[in-house]
Amino acid sequence: MSESKPISSLFDLSGKVAIVTGAGSGLGAVFAGALADAGAAVVASDLNLEGAEATVARLEASGARALAIAANMAREEDVIALVERTVAELGRVDILVNNAGIGAVAPPEDMSLEDWQRVIDVNLTGVFLGAREAAKAMIAAGNGGRIINIASILGAGASIPVPAAPYAASKAAVINLTRDLAVHWAPYGILVNAIGPAYFGTAMTQGLIEIPEMRAAIEGRTPLGRLGQPEELRGPIVFLASEASSYITGHTLFVDGGWTSM
Repeated sequence: MSESKPISSLFDLSGKVAIVTGAGSGLGAVFAGALADAGAAVVASDLNLEGAEATVARLEASGARALAIAANMAREEDVIALVERTVAELGRVDILVNNAGIGAVAPPEDMSLEDWQRVIDVNLTGVFLGAREAAKAMIAAGNGGRIINIASILGAGASIPVPAAPYAASKAAVINLTRDLAVHWAPYGILVNAIGPAYFGTAMTQGLIEIPEMRAAIEGRTPLGRLGQPEELRGPIVFLASEASSYITGHTLFVDGGWTSM
């Protein structure tokens, strides 16, 4: 029997190139930092180029190789250009983190079609477009790859305590899209998984968690009794991007303090 590799080597991403969408702030910036710390060169993509550039500046200051690219994930031409430029400038795409997402909050009976469509376009169509284009590059290169879609606990249940039907619907669809793509791309060595975060303290959720009764409702519904800390997603993203997860595909890893166990 051959000697096993050191366990730390299973998490080493040296020589890999990762694209992280929505990397200009929030969890996207956390994902980008974690992958860079594990050794990957990182393309930080965001609709807000200044935000992506700020993330890149932080990564480069820590010694990582990084590139900022503006992209609207709901626009097919932007997504195609994102992957093409990554391959042109960094030579390959090994990892895609489909993180870019938006929400719309209102009772379902008051939700406008415009808001519904806007969320679906980014959270679902954008995830499909990103995965499709990254997979094309991975298939052409013949080295396999990792696609990690960012879902949500709201993809596994109702949007509580805040009504957000299009967000919940889009994230549920992302979970099953992850399964479907995993099966179709398994022959190419492309592993497709998802992370389903609970409520984390980020700019996107700040307004919500500053309302005492809302925060109390979230913490009371969570078995661990607290919000997630963004840094608690660093391990899961590196795990799913690395050789440590080489026999896992089509899976959604809920990082939720026990929320989906209830």
